[in-house]
Amino acid sequence: MSIGPGAGRFDERRLLVALFGAGTAAFAQLYAPQSVLPDAARELATSASATSLLVSAATLGLAVGVLPWAWVADRVGRVRAMTAAMLGATAIGLVVPFAPSFELLVAGRAAQGLFVAGVPAVAMAYLTEMLIESGAAAAVPRAAGTYVAGTSMGGLLGRIVSGGVAEVFGWRAGVGAVAVACLVATGAFIWLAPRDRGPWTAAGAGLPDGAAHGSPAPDSPTPDSPTPDSPAPDSPAPDPAFPERGAPRGRLGRFRALLNPRLLVLDAQGLLLMGGFVAVYNYLGFRLAAPPFDLSPGLVSLVFLAYLAGTWSSARTGRLVLRDGRRRVLIVSTGVMALGVVATLSAWLPLVLAGLVVLTAGFFGAHAVASGWTPVAAPQARTQAAAVYNLAYYAGSSLFGWLGGIGFALAGWPGTVGMVLTLVAVAAGLAAAVLRD
Repeated sequence: MSIGPGAGRFDERRLLVALFGAGTAAFAQLYAPQSVLPDAARELATSASATSLLVSAATLGLAVGVLPWAWVADRVGRVRAMTAAMLGATAIGLVVPFAPSFELLVAGRAAQGLFVAGVPAVAMAYLTEMLIESGAAAAVPRAAGTYVAGTSMGGLLGRIVSGGVAEVFGWRAGVGAVAVACLVATGAFIWLAPRDRGPWTAAGAGLPDGAAHGSPAPDSPTPDSPTPDSPAPDSPAPDPAFPERGAPRGRLGRFRALLNPRLLVLDAQGLLLMGGFVAVYNYLGFRLAAPPFDLSPGLVSLVFLAYLAGTWSSARTGRLVLRDGRRRVLIVSTGVMALGVVATLSAWLPLVLAGLVVLTAGFFGAHAVASGWTPVAAPQARTQAAAVYNLAYYAGSSLFGWLGGIGFALAGWPGTVGMVLTLVAVAAGLAAAVLRD
């Protein structure tokens, strides 16, 4: 479905720009209501935890949708699947903000999340496959960081645009304006994305079993395999980063690969860290809109400029991984996130904002590592592994994004912070105990 000048040939720069646009289009819509939740709560006469369903319903829809979209991508092609998903999400995004009731708003947001799921379900497998097939396997960590930077930029755009427009025209118009902006990002993806191997690959025509599902053919390079300039040994030793090498191919082999302890721990990183991150952003706006801060909706939306720290850290993470290894960067990033969470307990606004910047940088650094590691660690089941990671990631967003409101209702902001620190500690402990480079 890609029609632009980059569609017929591979160009790494076009791939990165296209995926940056895809991440922006998907995640701007996903989180557009977050900066206007206090306004929506006042108009709809709902509690903080109930109003947060405008975000949690969408992320729940996304969690439910990632596995079906992975199946669709294997059959129609990754680029076609991502294009259909972005167009569907944007169409719903133009209509749902103006639903007449809270129930219809929540249902519409869940449906929008189902379409948004097509981007994260496929993007990591798509970029990994394209780079490995083109002989640029070493660029996978940097490319993964660039895609995650696009998701963080999308989250920032959605929140800033919705909050700014809401200041003048109301929160519904603000959320609708984000969908209009996402049409541009969707167009950039359609114009620039290089074609993948297409739907015939998904059927397995002419390819070894396993290649049809996003894994390379037996002789194709992987991120840790020798380059053309370095001869391969006759019998390479087992690589712990690829625990499923040598396992039976086919559905059983892919299922076993998905149950590998390393992959399960990477999935747990997404579940726990994303849950904590979304809880902070869901309820911090309520805190800042109340005494002693009393910020207006427009000023609350500017707080989300902290997302720029995520754009920076996720793009830089790829270089740090090449120097220090995935495990170390993941654990350090998680620790940075915890420091930022603690700083938001302050009653001094500059320190709260600094803590949000640190928290955001740490989270996106950890997410870039975990999400980029997942398809690399499952060469027989890249699409499925990435989809399961995203299922856990957005299930955490929905569950803990809502539970953070219970903590907020019971104990105020310290209740939310306590839950988030617990999640971060569990994630770091699992990573330290199980993951190895």
